[in-house]
Parts: sequence; structure tokens; C-alpha cells
Amino acid sequence: MMINTNNLVSLTEANRNFSKVARLVDERGSVVILKNNSPRYLVIDFSKAEKLQDAADEDVMAVSKRLIAKNREAYEELAK
Repeated sequence: MMINTNNLVSLTEANRNFSKVARLVDERGSVVILKNNSPRYLVIDFSKAEKLQDAADEDVMAVSKRLIAKNREAYEELAK
């Protein structure tokens, strides 16, 4: 995952000034909160999270269809 260094905020700063974190998310789309100088938390806009979830659901359905097609004979035998 590529992290824009302009989107980094320390945990201390996030605790002191969460409105700054929210403003950065509104402006830049996401913020990474650092704990002990390591990326620990990702804050994103809720609508973006919903879009990501929809994409993940679509991926699962595509994989399921591919596995069913690949193993159709086994599934048909199990269905007997």
C-alpha cells in the first residue's frame, strides 16, 4: 500500500486534535495514524469504505463462480 507522507498523523496529535484528522480525511481521502512511528490505523471516509466492501464482495462472487465452474463435476457428484 502506498502511503502519502502528507497523510501521516501521530497518535498523540490525533488524540489532541481529532478534528484535524477529520479535516485531512475530507481533503485527502485518508489519514494514516502512527503509533510508535509505525503505521497503525487508517481513517477513511465511510462512503469510500462502502465502495471497497462492494468491490470485495464482487471479488468473492467472481472467485466462487470460477471455482464452481472448475469443479462442476465434483459438486454434481456431491449433490447426488
